[in-house]
Amino acid sequence: MKAEQEFSVSRRPSLTDVPGILVGHHTLQARPSGCTVVTSHAPMVAGVDIRGGAPGTRETDLLRPENMVTGIHAVFLSGGSAFGLDVGTGVARYLEEQGIGYRAGPHVVPIVCGAILFDLGPGDSRVRPDAAAGYEAIRIASAAPVEEGNVGAGAGCTVGKMLGPDHSMKGGIGSWSVSRADGLMVGALAAVNCVGDVLDPDRGEIVAGARRSDGGGFWNTMDQMRKGFRPDMFVGGNTVIGVVATDATLDKASCTKVAQMAQDALARCIYPAHTPADGDAIFSLATGQHRIECSPANVGIIGALAADVLARAILRGCQAAGI
Repeated sequence: MKAEQEFSVSRRPSLTDVPGILVGHHTLQARPSGCTVVTSHAPMVAGVDIRGGAPGTRETDLLRPENMVTGIHAVFLSGGSAFGLDVGTGVARYLEEQGIGYRAGPHVVPIVCGAILFDLGPGDSRVRPDAAAGYEAIRIASAAPVEEGNVGAGAGCTVGKMLGPDHSMKGGIGSWSVSRADGLMVGALAAVNCVGDVLDPDRGEIVAGARRSDGGGFWNTMDQMRKGFRPDMFVGGNTVIGVVATDATLDKASCTKVAQMAQDALARCIYPAHTPADGDAIFSLATGQHRIECSPANVGIIGALAADVLARAILRGCQAAGI
C-alpha cells in the first residue's frame, strides 16, 4: 500500500481524494474480470446497505451497529460471482503480513468486508478472481486517482441485459468525489453491472442500456416492460456494488445511515434496480480525519452528498467503458 497523496491542478475527482483512502485494482488477463480493494493504513468505521435480492458478501453482519468490532481494514469488490469471495482471503493475508488487523491477544486478525457481482458470461467462467488477485490488488493500493472503466471489479461488467445479451453494452468501474468549503470530503466508487438501463438523472436520458439492433439508440427497458414485455431478470450479469467514504468522524450507526442514503443513487440512475436477481450492496467508510460533529444533521448532509457522488460514479463507470 502506498500512502502518498498524488494531487495536481488537473486531478480528476476520485474516491482517493478522501484523506486516508487507498485503492488498488487487479485485472485478470485470461478473461474480463477482476477485483478492487479499498483500504487505509488506519482502521475505518464502516456500514453497509444491501438491497438486491441475491447478494454475495463477506463479513457484513459484523458491520451491524450493535456488534462488537468498530473498525475494519479493507473492503473488496470483485467479479466472479460467489467464487470471487475468495479475494478476501488474499486481502487478509497481505494485511496480516503487514501486522494490520484487530488485536486479539497475541493474534492479528484483519477485518475484511466485501461484495461480488456476476460476470461469468464473457470467456471461460473457470477463470475468476481468487486470493492471489486480492493480494495483488491491495499490495498496489495507493492514493492515486482511481483508474476507471474495464479494470478491476469493472473488467467484466455489462449493462442493459434485460432484453437479452445481444442488446447489452459494457459497464465498468467509476469514481467521483466532492469537497465542501469547510474541508469535508465525500467520495464514491461503483462497479456497474446492472441488468437495467443507466440514466443521467440530471437530463433524464439513457446513457447506457439495451441497444436497438439497427443502432438507432436504446430500447428503453422500462417502456418495453410497460408494454407487456416479460424480461428474464437473470440473464448472465447482475449487480451494482460500491463504496462511499468520508473523512468525517462517524460511528457505525451513522455509517449505516450514510450507506442507506447512498443507495438512492441506484434508484436515480438505474432502471430497474434492486431486482430479485441483483446483489446491490453499498459500503460506507469513515476515516475520522475531519472532526465534524456526528450530529443527525451532519450525517444527513454526508448521506446526501454520498448519494450524489455515487450517482456520478455510476455514470463515470459507463462513460469510461467506452460507450
